[in-house]
Amino acid sequence: MHFDLRSKKVWVAGHNGMVGSAVIRRLARENCEILITSRSELDLLDQRAVRDWVDSNRPDAIVLAAAKVGGILANSEFPASFLYENLVIETNIIHAAHEADVDRLLFLGSSCIYPKLADQPIVEEALLTGPLEPTNEWYAIAKIAGIKLCQAYRQQYGRDYISAMPTNLYGPNDNFDLHSSHVLPALIRKAHEAKKSGAETLEIWGTGTPLREFLHVDDCADALVFLLANYSSDLHVNVGSGNDVSILDLTRLICKIVGFDGELVHDTSKPDGTPRKLMSATKLREMGWSPSISLEEGVSTTYRWFTESVDGQSIERKT
Repeated sequence: MHFDLRSKKVWVAGHNGMVGSAVIRRLARENCEILITSRSELDLLDQRAVRDWVDSNRPDAIVLAAAKVGGILANSEFPASFLYENLVIETNIIHAAHEADVDRLLFLGSSCIYPKLADQPIVEEALLTGPLEPTNEWYAIAKIAGIKLCQAYRQQYGRDYISAMPTNLYGPNDNFDLHSSHVLPALIRKAHEAKKSGAETLEIWGTGTPLREFLHVDDCADALVFLLANYSSDLHVNVGSGNDVSILDLTRLICKIVGFDGELVHDTSKPDGTPRKLMSATKLREMGWSPSISLEEGVSTTYRWFTESVDGQSIERKT
């Protein structure tokens, strides 16, 4: 199939977040009309408000990038918030799209939807074949529900709703708040502050042995626009780099780029999380898409963005 984006109205829900803002940058090359709305204008937790906004604006397609997000610490401290808010946001938007006869929607999930001990690399069919990682199961369950909602509206009403599962993302507009951020931006900030303060050590949570996959958000946005234009099926699609790196090696790379040369110290009282999480990139590669930004290049440009846009300012998460 091919969905021609030219002259279409595309609503990017969550445009202020890291993924949403990257999708907007990428859609700017597609000659389409981009619809956005601020949190003050539209509360995505308000079902009636979402329904009325979609009905009034009538987008041709929706990219559902809005979500409450955070790392292990945030998930463990606010389980109800992560489950409730994500369920409500996705339910409101997907149902409003159906009621307004919007027939094209792309839902963004997360690699945490897969079982903790899934075979590696993780294929799309591994969904719901085993227990989740407990440290982020609340967020994962909400995202699984979003996938199933898209499948249900496709099955019951014939809606062309699809889902994509990005791996760990990073880049401009990331969250660098140490209380709620993911590992890569957290390490960038910690290494930067250690360098500025002249610290002799940098603390790493856990053993440093877990393997993680990372993808620059601009690569992710390119893949999402590709899927929006070219994919139609009820099976979600993994969006990843196809390569992983240990947390220890990632930390060393970040320290090299930041210029911190102190000692790395492990806090083994903190959890490691899933031992390895590498998603299969086969399905997306066979469709003709592959990433173009290396990890070193991506971390370098992200650190430059951090020093120019975030360092020394109050850090507030945007979703």
